[in-house]
Amino acid sequence: MTLEFLVATGIGWVVAVGVYLMLRGRSFTVVLGLTLLGYAVNVFIFSMGRLWSAAPPILGGPAPLADPLPQALVLTAIVIGFATTGFVIELAVRGRHDIGSDQVDGRADPRPPTSPTPPPPPAPPAPPDAGEDAR
Repeated sequence: MTLEFLVATGIGWVVAVGVYLMLRGRSFTVVLGLTLLGYAVNVFIFSMGRLWSAAPPILGGPAPLADPLPQALVLTAIVIGFATTGFVIELAVRGRHDIGSDQVDGRADPRPPTSPTPPPPPAPPAPPDAGEDAR
């Protein structure tokens, strides 16, 4: 097995898990799916610069050189992805506060509450009125 095959298989699995999470109905899993897709795209862009081991950056010389452009693109994508993820999480929290549910389509939560509230205890009987017997 070559390193390229292993990286391609890993990217495929991360994309598959990201798509699965994006198709879920909860906003948190959608955010996780988007984040995983971003990671997969970053590794894909990084691997497009070829997978060199122990190759120096562009410094000159007869040895094969590593291309720094994919590395710069991935570094920029990481920063932008981090900011976008923070913004999407804030939107999800705000939607949960406004709608009362974290369903992506805005519907009410279909699951029953985890701990139903018990009914209040019965009120004790009222004491007899002592004022009427004293007359």
